Amino acid sequence: MIRNIYLVDDDDAVRASLHGLLSLRSDVAVRNFRSGDQFMERAAELEPGVLLLDFHMPGKNGLEVLQELGPQSPARFLVIMLTGEGNIDIAVRAMKAGAFDFLEKPYKPEALLETIDNAFARMEHASAGSAQVETARARVEALSPRERDVLTGLIEGRSNKIIAYDLSISPRTVEIYRANLMTKMGVRSLSEALRVAFAAGLIPA
Repeated sequence: MIRNIYLVDDDDAVRASLHGLLSLRSDVAVRNFRSGDQFMERAAELEPGVLLLDFHMPGKNGLEVLQELGPQSPARFLVIMLTGEGNIDIAVRAMKAGAFDFLEKPYKPEALLETIDNAFARMEHASAGSAQVETARARVEALSPRERDVLTGLIEGRSNKIIAYDLSISPRTVEIYRANLMTKMGVRSLSEALRVAFAAGLIPA
């Protein structure tokens, strides 16, 4: 899987140096932008990835780019803000605006690579969690209205008899619906069914 890194810095020498360092990795695709404005012009069409964002740039500075991304970050881009040494105020403002992390210049290459790896690990974890939620929702949506009624009763801790009374059906029919819904959800126990229901958002956190 190719990982995308977007480097936004107005310093040609810095961009060239970072591009060379990052391109040593075979699983990474690096794209350079010489200003925040140039990056924002293309942001909507870019694949999700890690954004190395310099703070001091002509036009939009790094913080302004981060703020303009708004809901897109960290949903699409995990931002690592690159600041001058001692600019703690900028770093704090960047973190409040949604930056994943920040690095003070000059930074060690190994520190940069470690921070990038941590950002990608966060993205992959979030992606896996999103896929789990979608799978859970699909399983719940496959249930018939009656099966979902029974599942709701189970979530609320009601017994088969109480569910049957509430739905005006027999306890035996509840058992059939319960068996069917567990088959459709791909689970073998009530606790597994509840975990799927929680992931699908049927149980408030």
